[in-house]
Amino acid sequence: MPRIEPVEPSSAELEARAELDRQLAASGRLTNMKRTLAHSGTALHALMTWYPLRDRVVPFLGERATTLFAHAISARTDCLICSTFFRRILVESGEDPDAPALDERERTVVDYGVQLAVDANGVSDELYGRLAAFLEPAEIVDLTAFGALMIATNLFNNALRVDLDGYLEPYRADGSAVRRR
Repeated sequence: MPRIEPVEPSSAELEARAELDRQLAASGRLTNMKRTLAHSGTALHALMTWYPLRDRVVPFLGERATTLFAHAISARTDCLICSTFFRRILVESGEDPDAPALDERERTVVDYGVQLAVDANGVSDELYGRLAAFLEPAEIVDLTAFGALMIATNLFNNALRVDLDGYLEPYRADGSAVRRR
């Protein structure tokens, strides 16, 4: 049960309603997370900057590696909503989200995402060096900021126990990212 009920778009404050309208136009649905964030237009806007950062990361990382990175973070933070969302993308593209075949570059990106989620202070020189071997400084900045917003989104969903959206239910992992209450 969620700690805060999602709001109906029509009852959201003006700033939140405008952002919900943008999100609905872009994706065709309003998730429980977005509707919960809509209690505050500022909070909604802040976490929705995830999308522009993702749009900056995809050109240099690629769709698959970007999804693997976000999934790694979300699974490691045990975020039911986000890990299931990225599982769906991986499954629908023919991947096994529990055992993806990774090349060296993808392994580095996944390792970096996991380490950000576990303890960003623990990013070793070795891991950073592997990342810097194929990314420019500005790309590392964008990837790290994208990861930070992914973690923030996971934290929001976990702390407020936002309910999993029904359309994601078939993609739920068998206990690997189940919220503990």
